[in-house]
Amino acid sequence: MGKDIKLTASDDFQLGGYRADPTTVPKAAIVVIQEIFGVNHHIRAVCDRLAGEGYVAIAPSIFDRIEPNFTSGYSPDEIAVARKFVANPDGTAMLRDTQAAIDAVKELGPVGIIGFCLGGSVAYAAATKLSGLSAAVGYYGGAIVRFADDKPKVPTQLHFGEKDAGIPLSDVEIIRAKRPEVEIHLYPGAQHGFHCDERASYDKASAEIAWPRSLGFFANHLK
Repeated sequence: MGKDIKLTASDDFQLGGYRADPTTVPKAAIVVIQEIFGVNHHIRAVCDRLAGEGYVAIAPSIFDRIEPNFTSGYSPDEIAVARKFVANPDGTAMLRDTQAAIDAVKELGPVGIIGFCLGGSVAYAAATKLSGLSAAVGYYGGAIVRFADDKPKVPTQLHFGEKDAGIPLSDVEIIRAKRPEVEIHLYPGAQHGFHCDERASYDKASAEIAWPRSLGFFANHLK
């Protein structure tokens, strides 16, 4: 359904990405921000699902400045390699490349953003710092607690797993306390990565609640 694309950031850096278009007139556009595994099969599948719901979906390859075209699966060895990319992340560059994706689709109408894992944190940061967004959704973003003092400029929805080994419930409560205006959902028994059906931590029951919530949120705010 989708195609590989090139984007140009404000500093003229060219990065890759993936774009999926609906078969009908688009409702709006949604930027999809990757996990630490690149714009891989799963992220492309998320874009395709969103296109099936009537949205133009675009996923920028925000690791291209480090290693162009990097993608990974979810085996223990692959996870260990992928973690290298976030040992010392350049958040400013990631947001610059995210803005390039927003700018590439903003002529279509309202633009939302959704991110997973690392991308969940980037989506939250984008909601607080970038321009051109109308709504943001973040799944299990572990860094959000570190910048929870920053207020999103657009309606924001966050999803966390109760059993996420990397995001203690105390972090979720800090975010909830600092940002009462943000819609936060906690999924009992769910681990990190619960939405990805290619990971061992996939939780079908939680994913089947979270995804319609995300779509409903976008339907309300991308008008």
